[in-house]
Amino acid sequence: MTFDLQAIEAIKRVKYEYCEAIDTCNVELLRSVFAEDVSVDYQGGTYRFQAQGRDNVVKALEQAFHPEFVACHAVTMPIIDVHGDGTADGRWRLIDYAMNLRENNLVTVGAAVYRDKYVLIDGAWKIRHAAYTRIYERVYNETDPALTAHILGTKAA
Repeated sequence: MTFDLQAIEAIKRVKYEYCEAIDTCNVELLRSVFAEDVSVDYQGGTYRFQAQGRDNVVKALEQAFHPEFVACHAVTMPIIDVHGDGTADGRWRLIDYAMNLRENNLVTVGAAVYRDKYVLIDGAWKIRHAAYTRIYERVYNETDPALTAHILGTKAA
């Protein structure tokens, strides 16, 4: 078996930029990591979110990650298979924390497994499909969030 290490590193960077874009609600960065025909399927214990098309996915994520939302997504343990035809598959372990101040400080903490598909477009790797299924999820209301700062809180509503 051979590994295309340059492609693997480029795909890792795209996934890390995806997490950064979500946590900071950087819409332009988010748009840049997705293929135009992207689809997503995020399945947790309390929700399932599915969308297709870059504009629809970006709009939905932009609305979800608003100025009264706190988030941190970390992906680790990548297993990336590059197929040699301009496509690749990846699996990642997600650890995340999210708190929605609009919903009585509703907190979601958990872990999931991402199963993604990537495509090489004009020399750049893009996410064509992102899906995760929860390994575990904990949802509760935080009575005293004691936040002293959060990046999304600096964005205009």
